[in-house]
Amino acid sequence: MSPTVPTVPTVPTVLTVAGSDSGGGAGIQADLKTMLALGVHGMSVITAVTAQNSLGVQGAWELPVAAVRAQYRSVVDDIGVQAVKTGMLASAELVEEVAELIAGTDAPAVVDPVGVSKHGDSLLAASALDSVRTKLLPVATVATPNLDEVAQLTGVRVESEGEMRRAAAAVLAYGPRWALIKGGHLAGDAVDLLTDGSEEHWLRAPRHDNRHTHGTGCTLASAIAARLAKGDSVPEAVAAAKEYVTGAVAAGFALGGGIGPVDHGWRFRGDS
Repeated sequence: MSPTVPTVPTVPTVLTVAGSDSGGGAGIQADLKTMLALGVHGMSVITAVTAQNSLGVQGAWELPVAAVRAQYRSVVDDIGVQAVKTGMLASAELVEEVAELIAGTDAPAVVDPVGVSKHGDSLLAASALDSVRTKLLPVATVATPNLDEVAQLTGVRVESEGEMRRAAAAVLAYGPRWALIKGGHLAGDAVDLLTDGSEEHWLRAPRHDNRHTHGTGCTLASAIAARLAKGDSVPEAVAAAKEYVTGAVAAGFALGGGIGPVDHGWRFRGDS
């Protein structure tokens, strides 16, 4: 009997390494919805389980390092990946393990250095920050911090659009090939800066008056990974992801009693 020959996927494959959001608005659930919407096959490595809804995070339990490693190897060794995206990694041990796994994988990596949830709940141990700086960011193709995460990682606090270059330089100093500084917390249009230290791309979108924005960061990072898996350059992938997430924010909907999610399926709605 001849050995089984692995099937080459006809659809690009993307692996998300992140936490589970039981409310379905962020984390693994948002990642997989985004990947489906953008035409790639999403796969997952769950790093933590959260009890989470529209009001906040009521509990979080990280998985053992061995369980995370086994999930990753199971997927990559058999199926392979065209891109990897990371989200909630919880602890220094998990950060370091995932960084090592990514370093040994021949695929672009989008690192969303998740520190806190939309509701202000901590999703990363303070002791893990140095591991993010020294282990995870150096293996990132694109790092996608928001302004709070920039401050947490680098100490640089951005109060205006003009200060975003300084924030990008501080992030790039840790080694990612590209930094996408998300300016969504500033007043005015939603402005992001993508740079590799030499070329700059400013991405602007109108700010939508919609409080239901849970999962925005996960969605953007996953959209970038999906587009990279389909062969886009980093600037092309980020521009396409920005357009997708802007529509998802505009269509965000109420869910429960708090902050609802962005709409990952906004392009498929009959009235969109």
